[in-house]
Amino acid sequence: MSDSQAAGTGRTLLIGDLLTKDLAVSVLATSMASIPAFLVGALAVEIRQSFPITTSELGLAVTSYYLGAASWAVPSGRVAERLGGVRVLKFTPVVGSILLATIALFSSSWWLLALLLFPCGMVSAATATASNLFLARRGKPGRQGATFGIKQAAVPFASLLGGLAVPALGLTVGWRWAFALAALLSIATAILVPRPNQPRSKLSRQHVGAPPVIDKLAITLLAIGIGLGVFSASGMAAFLVSGSVHAGISKSAAGLVAALAGAATVIVRITTGFLADRRGSSHFSVIAIMMVIGAIGYATLALAQHLGIAALLVPGAVVALGIGWGWNGLFNFAVIDQHRATPARATGMTQLGGRLGGMLGPTVIGVLIDRFSYSTGWMAAAATCAMAAVAVVLGSRLLERKTT
Repeated sequence: MSDSQAAGTGRTLLIGDLLTKDLAVSVLATSMASIPAFLVGALAVEIRQSFPITTSELGLAVTSYYLGAASWAVPSGRVAERLGGVRVLKFTPVVGSILLATIALFSSSWWLLALLLFPCGMVSAATATASNLFLARRGKPGRQGATFGIKQAAVPFASLLGGLAVPALGLTVGWRWAFALAALLSIATAILVPRPNQPRSKLSRQHVGAPPVIDKLAITLLAIGIGLGVFSASGMAAFLVSGSVHAGISKSAAGLVAALAGAATVIVRITTGFLADRRGSSHFSVIAIMMVIGAIGYATLALAQHLGIAALLVPGAVVALGIGWGWNGLFNFAVIDQHRATPARATGMTQLGGRLGGMLGPTVIGVLIDRFSYSTGWMAAAATCAMAAVAVVLGSRLLERKTT
């Protein structure tokens, strides 16, 4: 066999190792659990035509989703490890489907929409920790970095689905049909989830006695780190298009800038996962470096906005969102790699920080933009992202001391 044939075979085996049913199920489940908030944002114009809802009320409705996710982030980890990730993944898409169908059929006011989005957020939190446990237990050793990178790429993929729903359904048959289709896809996801590898009684016996101890200070610092990082990214994602238009870019071009930055996020999340498998260690250091580079991207956006140089917006956005938010999958993998006995509990605790950051980012940065300028908002994102890197470094140092 020639070297080129061997290399081709190696790549084929690698792809075959990764493109498993387990990974596909995790990506689908994560996408379907993330999609309610993205659908509301993407279909806001069509929703307003169906019943009265102001911009602030729409924001409160979406905030309700993140509040629900934050409220269930930590408990979801304990539940997943008690019942098993696969059992939770069998259940959450069904609940999500019922909620999506209820939104499609009965939403007639902003408060009812908010009331339904709160449990949607809880479903998202439960799916996240369950899928982390599911992949940690069933994933192939030496491939888990890439696995978690692909899995976390499902979140921006859900955003893409939300955008596609506008021309495909929202502008043709109506926004309610987009939620109805998402409900059907959630049911299909539940059907695809495989059966558990072990009976429930055996799983229960594994949890007899005191649970493994988690370094709460280290995890808290890491949760702060991911929270600050997501704060910056979610705030930028919410106002990138409007900021680009404010800088003189056309609406269509601004949409392309956002799409390019989102695509960069997907690519970087997957790529960092592959590289993590080759590297084998120092994952938190890489995350901190990516956050610092992301901070430079936010600062570039601020400079472009302040000087009125529209051409700088594209590289600034790609670096800020692509690299400054491309560490998410690597972060989950790094936390799980340090907590093999309690992957769901550990990522549930760090997820709380991420959910709170996702909730506060658009609100705080939006206020800064309204009160001052887009440049001020982007500089705040840059400072927050840099602080995120410091928190991650401090948290990882504590974990290293514990393991040495």
